[in-house]
Amino acid sequence: MNENEVIVIGAGMGGMCTAARLARQGHSVRILESSDKPGGKCRTEWIGKYAFDTGPSLLTLPAVYRDFFARTGKHLGQVLDLIPVDPAFDYRFSDGVQLKFANLAHHKTQEEITRVLGSEVAAQWDALMKRAEKMWDVSREPFVESELASIFSLIKRPTLLRDLKVIAPWKSLRDLATELLPDKHLRYILDRYATYSGSDPRLAPAVLSTIAFVEEAFGAWHITGGIGKLSEAVYQRCLDLGVSFEFNTPVEKINHTKRRVTGVTLKGGRVVEASIVVANADASLVYNSLISTKLRKTKGARKRIARSTQSLAGFSLLLGLRPDESATPINHHTILFPEDYDAEFDSIFTTRTPVKNPTIYLCAPLDESMVKESGAQSLFVLVNAPVHDATGATGWNWNDENFNRDYANSIIDQIQARGISIRDRLDVMEIRTPADLERSVNAPGGAIYGTSSNGAQSAFLRARNRSPLKGLYCVGGSAHPGGGLPLVGLSAEIVANAIGNTQNASRLLH
Repeated sequence: MNENEVIVIGAGMGGMCTAARLARQGHSVRILESSDKPGGKCRTEWIGKYAFDTGPSLLTLPAVYRDFFARTGKHLGQVLDLIPVDPAFDYRFSDGVQLKFANLAHHKTQEEITRVLGSEVAAQWDALMKRAEKMWDVSREPFVESELASIFSLIKRPTLLRDLKVIAPWKSLRDLATELLPDKHLRYILDRYATYSGSDPRLAPAVLSTIAFVEEAFGAWHITGGIGKLSEAVYQRCLDLGVSFEFNTPVEKINHTKRRVTGVTLKGGRVVEASIVVANADASLVYNSLISTKLRKTKGARKRIARSTQSLAGFSLLLGLRPDESATPINHHTILFPEDYDAEFDSIFTTRTPVKNPTIYLCAPLDESMVKESGAQSLFVLVNAPVHDATGATGWNWNDENFNRDYANSIIDQIQARGISIRDRLDVMEIRTPADLERSVNAPGGAIYGTSSNGAQSAFLRARNRSPLKGLYCVGGSAHPGGGLPLVGLSAEIVANAIGNTQNASRLLH
């Protein structure tokens, strides 16, 4: 067995970023991907004359990928064209209030809130941002940028008491909103950051407010040609570094002794030996399907994953709009809030039914390279949804095409009712459900982020990057530190460093 060879299961962003980093370290890396293309959920798809970001539609913390390209031999600016999105967000509320948050300009956002809602309300957002910045400073290194081995590793920190006071793990995001944001509009905006990790703001920890600070401090970015260009660039970086890919190659099981991995078995029976396996697959599939559930060494990991809750899913529309000079322009990121936001979370997490009046996210890139006709527009529409379950026991059965079509039309009606005219411009309409996502990228239930951040212990319930089974590592949205492009990129860095450090320590011992 080649001690220097690494098998990566899955060509998602986490798997590819890990592979490139390891190849740069000198490892021989092979990626086994069950589908016919790289990128996982991060992709830009063309339908006729229109291109859509069907996964992430925004890049935050671009420094994560600047570091990735720099450490694998390229500069980000050599391969991608990053464009700041301004306004970063156009928030519209059911009572007619509209707030446009500026990109990379806290003072402009404060001026906008003051103009629309008054200086006292602006002071509320300012206080939140100052609190979120303190939380970011405290949580960034131990919770985001480092391996989270166990809660005991945090207890040993000399700054524990001070850190706990800042992070306030006993508080939910909703508790923080109640404390600092008397204004309902700002509370709704803060609630939305729970959905960034597929969570319920009434249960998600207050520390998720750091996402609001990160967006404001480091910006909201688009990539010319679509966010999927990022996964294409990472794929090319892998190829340039000698990483080999095998597509349409599903893995049936991870082979192991009682103590360590020995490789994988593919569907069809072919065995690939390796002393290191990186799983860029949903952690529940890794521990409950790919590894023998009789293995005592991984019993604790399976128990932790079983205690976590799935993230929410998404119901999306890909709408190609014909040119119309009289149409009111749609900002790159527009959010239409409903009158009752709590009803949305009740539907998704309690009754597990589609939301009747959901928050509607519109992504309309002002990017001429994403359409093939001047004046045309690609509009991606996303609403939060319960996960897919064909039995209806733990989610909603999204296989009913008639329901899906009616639901799509009701969402378009709601967009129209908010003064955004799109129905007369419709040229293309494609529906994507949680069931579609489950089928296309093996995401159980179509959960966008793997596991949610519901509860103070959620960070400790995610799969650890270093498995109890020697030689097995977990990367991606269902592993530490969580879902979303920046965290998945950091997950890859953590895993690559862990493998490099382990290999170095092994060489010293020998």
